[in-house]
Amino acid sequence: MNGKQYTKDELLSAHDHLIDNDNVPEDAEDDLWTDGGIIDDEDENAPIVVKIGGARAVNPAGALGDIAHLTANGEDVVVVHGGSTAVDDTLEALGEEPEYVESPNGIVGRFTDERAMEVFEMVMPGKLNTDLTADLQAEGVRAVGLSGVDGSLLTGLRKSAVRVVEDGKKKIRRGDHSGKIESVNASLLETLLAENYTPVVTVPMLADDGTPVNADADRAAAAIAGALGGELVVLTDVPGLLENPDNETTLIEQVATPAEMATAKDVAEGFMTKKVMAATEALNGGAKSVVIADANNRDPITAAQKGHGTKFTPAAVEGPQ
Repeated sequence: MNGKQYTKDELLSAHDHLIDNDNVPEDAEDDLWTDGGIIDDEDENAPIVVKIGGARAVNPAGALGDIAHLTANGEDVVVVHGGSTAVDDTLEALGEEPEYVESPNGIVGRFTDERAMEVFEMVMPGKLNTDLTADLQAEGVRAVGLSGVDGSLLTGLRKSAVRVVEDGKKKIRRGDHSGKIESVNASLLETLLAENYTPVVTVPMLADDGTPVNADADRAAAAIAGALGGELVVLTDVPGLLENPDNETTLIEQVATPAEMATAKDVAEGFMTKKVMAATEALNGGAKSVVIADANNRDPITAAQKGHGTKFTPAAVEGPQ
């Protein structure tokens, strides 16, 4: 720097004189050009939907600090959280036994009877959502806690009966308080984001019969990411989707074709099955991308955006699955 002071017009003229590296003419040896190539800002305004898992091994502290950093830098963030572990702990403290069932296609999920639903409402939108919202406030984030019932944020059909497999036989279980999210009140979230608030969302959802019912938090995050056209980051207690669940060196870094998606579904086991399902639903719903990543990384959301985890792209799905 020679210390020369430039006028605004001179700076603007110099900016107009810049030539991009990717399109430098042969006779431009003495000209100026940028060093960053073409900048694609197509997704500049896409919100980030962060799903924070409720597994015991997930420490949310890093994610909370990262959310504070992102929002301070003008990023729109929607937080979605689970909490099945806390629900199970509360049921057991009350002398109740949590019940899980297997569907005919091999997916294991909670059977939510009336008593479990009461505990669910007490724990998820009550203690967990309140605590997480307060923790974000302490980080300087303008957080607003919401359940899927608030403002009819998450709505859909109730599944009062579910098909299960018990002792190798298919059965119908009635009395379930769960549902499938079919609609997201995106305008409510967009209104909050426009006023620089950070929504902190949890289930239950509001069923078509007007009652709160349980729903999967991963799939809730997927529905929200799709409705907002956002980037979904699913934070859990493993590095991402592993080809061999017992070997972290078998991380699948990218799922970018239908064949790779088929492989992802084949290798997913246990809780990861729903996360891959959620990734598929998010992309089919309009999400820009999905990353499954380790919540315990330093700055885990930023790390996920920079390639740590398993990234799913829209090219991996071909229409509704």
